[in-house]
Amino acid sequence: MPTLEAIIGLEVHAQMNTKTKMFCGCDNDAFGKEPNTTVCEICMGHPGTLPVPNKESIIKAVKMSLALKCTVNKNSHFDRKHYFYPDLPSGFQISQYDFPLASKGKVHYDVAGKEMVCGITRLHMENDAGKLTHRGSVTLCDYNRAGTPLMEIVTEPDLRSADEAVAFAEELRRMLIAVNASEADMFKGMMRFDASISLREKGTTKLNPRSEIKNLNSFKALERALQYEEARLRKSWDETGGPLKRDITVGWLDDDGKTRMLREKETADDYRYFPEPDIPPLLIDEKMLLQIQPEPVVLPRERKKHYLAMGLNDAEAATLIDQPEMRALFDAVYAKTDDAKRTSSLILTQLMGFLNAHGKTAADAPSVNAMLDLVIAIDDGTISGNAGKTVLEKMVTTGKSPKDIIAAEGMGQISDDSKIEAFVKEAIAKNPKAIEDYKSGKQAALGAIVGYVMKQSKGQANPGKVNEILLKHL
Repeated sequence: MPTLEAIIGLEVHAQMNTKTKMFCGCDNDAFGKEPNTTVCEICMGHPGTLPVPNKESIIKAVKMSLALKCTVNKNSHFDRKHYFYPDLPSGFQISQYDFPLASKGKVHYDVAGKEMVCGITRLHMENDAGKLTHRGSVTLCDYNRAGTPLMEIVTEPDLRSADEAVAFAEELRRMLIAVNASEADMFKGMMRFDASISLREKGTTKLNPRSEIKNLNSFKALERALQYEEARLRKSWDETGGPLKRDITVGWLDDDGKTRMLREKETADDYRYFPEPDIPPLLIDEKMLLQIQPEPVVLPRERKKHYLAMGLNDAEAATLIDQPEMRALFDAVYAKTDDAKRTSSLILTQLMGFLNAHGKTAADAPSVNAMLDLVIAIDDGTISGNAGKTVLEKMVTTGKSPKDIIAAEGMGQISDDSKIEAFVKEAIAKNPKAIEDYKSGKQAALGAIVGYVMKQSKGQANPGKVNEILLKHL
């Protein structure tokens, strides 16, 4: 039996996070809205209406193209892609075909610590369709999403396993968020995949007919669907002695954990592409590119290398890459302290721990200024490090500033020598056994005396001064 390998390519659809739709002025935020309330004559495809391209969506698509190391084509144009879907009111989609916005890029990503590269064939723009809801024999159409700006990113067939496909898709999502081209919220359907897979004998270069899996809306679905379809194609190869006879399109049944045949895959001829007559060509020169993105964007993998060089581990670096709110807090505190270990403890351990414990998200975290005020309060001796943890938790639960919490709770650190000396004298008087043990050489006994002082001062005594004054007395 020949040794077979999987050949995988992805088409990634990402909704762009503009205020308005691709070709009209309707609200682009359809999630959670009443059905068919963010629509107009243009996105509903009424006769006599004219589409006008959304400038912001073009800018976002260009920025993502540059992040993908693509060549942004100086001349591109929109095309009509003809097919009928009930949720595509016009009966055709405005997309790009022969002359896409950008082509020939690449993405570096990691799988099990190994760096991989996947080529990008093209990035083109189009408008999204609406959403269908099936209830028994009835199908309901919500056109709120119709006209949403989409970028479609098409890869080369460079992926060889479901693991590679998922790792690539995860890195691509980070890039979309980093350049602010899309929120890529998969729960809201802002990022979806069509995955194509075929088999061939290892060592050969021929691309055999493929199976395209439509509309995968999560990384887990992408992984499971590719694993299932690869196993199915291998079984088919064993039974027929070769690859598929033609390209096919299948759908993924998430509840059943399997694919089902939909149709033979369409070709460009089936879609009857022709240049969109209502939209002139897009002309993007070097001057415009510099205006759109004067400086290169720092991409997620570069940020990760930066954090690893600080001494953070992979998990900590990944958290900062995937959660921009935490990254902003970390960067600000690190700039203040120049101490990566301390900053990681404060942001990634203490703060995230309190957020999780109280059912909150990164969006509920204190502001940068509030976190810096907390650091200052600890550094200038206003409160102790331990008291800082208490203040931080109250910042999370109440939303108040550290200054207000410290004042309201009377948590200010006691650094006055005379007050601490009084606590120390009381501790010595009340703990004769500990004093005797310490003088006989038991260093640990000192901790009991310090602990007594901290208890009597309600944790507010400056630990450094407590030790200094205690040792002087002993």
